[in-house]
Amino acid sequence: MILFLVTKNNGSEEDAEDVFQDSLIIVFKKIKANEFDLSCSFRTYLYSVSRNLWLQKLSKRKQFSREFSDVETYITMTDYALSEKNQDEMEKFRLYQQHFLTLNDDCQKVLMLFMKKVSLRDIAIEMGYKTEKYAKTRKYLCKEELKKRIINDPKCQKFLSDD
Repeated sequence: MILFLVTKNNGSEEDAEDVFQDSLIIVFKKIKANEFDLSCSFRTYLYSVSRNLWLQKLSKRKQFSREFSDVETYITMTDYALSEKNQDEMEKFRLYQQHFLTLNDDCQKVLMLFMKKVSLRDIAIEMGYKTEKYAKTRKYLCKEELKKRIINDPKCQKFLSDD
């Protein structure tokens, strides 16, 4: 039932396993601290804990996704910005760079042109697209693919975890 909950709400089987394990840990800690008060079936209780955990994780993913949605910030970051002592920002930038380089050449070029403030009309011409609308669609799809790759990277979990 937890697998169904997670996979039907943008999660993987691995996410479901993590949620299940985390839920069991919460239940165990409540029992150990004498804070466990069961007023429904254990199955219902465990499902409720799992659901709450999954909603929290989804919320964190959404927040993290918003941070990476401003692709311009991460493409145009300079060495100066990276020399700052903010380790998390440096790690996020490295994660971004790593996944940017895994995009196909077309996506890399479209995003780079966009970051250089090239107009959609000029991007369409440069890329050989028939319309500006298609250039806009390609830019959007490339950004979404990049965000998906970053969010699904296990290294990203550091930024999504409760710790």
